[in-house]
Amino acid sequence: MDIRTKLTRTHGGRILLTAVPVAIVMAVMGAGVAQGAVPVSFSISGTQFQVGATLLDGTGFSQYAGTATDPSGKTHDVAIANIHSAKLTDLCQSIVTQGPNGKVGVLITAGGDGTPASATDLQIGMTDLKGDASFGHIRIGVDASTVNTSQKGSAGDFAQDSDTITIKGLQQTAWTTQAGVFTLTNMHLQLTDGSKTCF
Repeated sequence: MDIRTKLTRTHGGRILLTAVPVAIVMAVMGAGVAQGAVPVSFSISGTQFQVGATLLDGTGFSQYAGTATDPSGKTHDVAIANIHSAKLTDLCQSIVTQGPNGKVGVLITAGGDGTPASATDLQIGMTDLKGDASFGHIRIGVDASTVNTSQKGSAGDFAQDSDTITIKGLQQTAWTTQAGVFTLTNMHLQLTDGSKTCF
């Protein structure tokens, strides 16, 4: 199925994704270490980035609502997604910012040539996701504080989880990500003029 994120309001006024679970894929820049229950509020740089992959194959997935705050103090609603372990084929991350000499971009690729990138204990705060997804043993509408991942949301919030997740043709826009371990095979990082992005 082709999935597109849908935003709806919760009892606390926060926005979360409903109807169809969203997947987590991770970024390379700004990755940190997830320790136990990760907060549902992030501090962010103020610039979103793109993440793409031809295939994401993972286990231990959950998703619930959260927020991200930029340097100006503005709060952004995000969908927080977790995945215990994942393999990503043809991983791509791109970000474009305004530098002193004009636009500058960073393009990172990894996980090609038959050896996927891999990661464990991932969490990402995202705003958009597209791809063809399938989920094993999915639960939709569970309490965010009871999802079956180590990272959990707030009691009373809508959430969903699944034992396995697969997404083909992943395209994701996110504010932040963190991981316990991130292995990037065949990594290539290049500076661009901002015209080269993942999608």
